[in-house]
Amino acid sequence: MRGFTLIELTVVLALVALFAGVALPGYRAQLQRAGRADAVEALTRLQAAQERHRAGAGWYASDLPALGLAAASPQGRYAIALVPGGAESYRARAEAGGAQAGDRDCAVLTLDVTHGVAQSGPSARCWNR
Repeated sequence: MRGFTLIELTVVLALVALFAGVALPGYRAQLQRAGRADAVEALTRLQAAQERHRAGAGWYASDLPALGLAAASPQGRYAIALVPGGAESYRARAEAGGAQAGDRDCAVLTLDVTHGVAQSGPSARCWNR
């Protein structure tokens, strides 16, 4: 007799479901971690543009158009916002959107700069460091 019995087929399907159940959450977490690189790139570009602006004008820019930057990250996973803090400081935010919004621990990455000294948040893990 050739072929598979219903019990053998059920056992194989149960094992496949078990392996998928174990692997899928880890895979999703890795995708979210990789997606954070989009926010890191956007905030790093913003910081470099701010330092160029400060070198030429003597103060930090108060909005993204003054820096020639878009309000979205390069891959569009994050909305970028710039909160001015005066001539010598600013706060940049990258807020996750779309599929990346499921990244609960690192839904918002921040970059606080005062007198050229940067503090990244909320944690180094969110910045893939």
